[in-house]
Amino acid sequence: MTSIFQSTAAPAPAEPAAAPQANGLLHRVKGHIGDALLHLGGIADLAGETIQQFVRKPVDREIVIAQFDQIGVRSMSIVAITSLFIGMVLALQTAYSLEEFGGALFIGKVVSLSLVRELAPVLMALMVGGRVGAGIAAELGTMKVTEQIDALRALATNPVRKLVVPRVLATTIMMPLLTTLACFIGIIGGLIIAVGSLHLSSNFYIRSVIETVKYNDLTSGIGKTFFFGFAIGLIACYNGLSTTGGADGVGRSTTATVVTASITVLIMDFFLTKLFLFIF
Repeated sequence: MTSIFQSTAAPAPAEPAAAPQANGLLHRVKGHIGDALLHLGGIADLAGETIQQFVRKPVDREIVIAQFDQIGVRSMSIVAITSLFIGMVLALQTAYSLEEFGGALFIGKVVSLSLVRELAPVLMALMVGGRVGAGIAAELGTMKVTEQIDALRALATNPVRKLVVPRVLATTIMMPLLTTLACFIGIIGGLIIAVGSLHLSSNFYIRSVIETVKYNDLTSGIGKTFFFGFAIGLIACYNGLSTTGGADGVGRSTTATVVTASITVLIMDFFLTKLFLFIF
């Protein structure tokens, strides 16, 4: 009886489970940080090689023109529709929010300044970056998993020069042009609401826009888009060239490109805005 009571009265002590969970969480955090740093390092390395290849020899004009068409011309529809309704919504919201202060008189100033300095550059970078970045990543990713990139290397062709440089150059050049178009169409959208719904004269609206938008505003807004286009092109090309795992890997690269490019644009916008405000 004594042995029975002794064996049942002494339960084994429970080991704490919090320590292994904490260690596992810390390990995962370190892994994510390490992956992010490797990703940034790879993009920086690709950026350096892209600039080097661009400076070393002239780029093939036919490939660059084809990318201008793919990235710029075919994005005009989404840019026009998005910017038109952004301008119309801005005009309506301004008139409604500032109605007791006579907000209808400030529609031209609010719409033009908001579009030129902030909304048009950022929203066009997000919209065009999603479309163009996903397309580039899917195209290069498919070439990677089907070993077409290796075939280029076997033929003594540099994939960065042949594939990356034209796409990055096209995104860098076309993004400011698309943003300029977006600013113009957005201001036209505000004009439609000002004249059609708020019964303002078109001359008053246009004069208000001209008096409000200055050279510094244009430089700040359009200048940011060069950096946005360069970053979007680099991220898309890097993710495409890093694709592994067949069709599933292409899907992952496309999703990662859209997410990473969007976050990068928003982060860059903050620092570039502070930089241009300091300069001007």
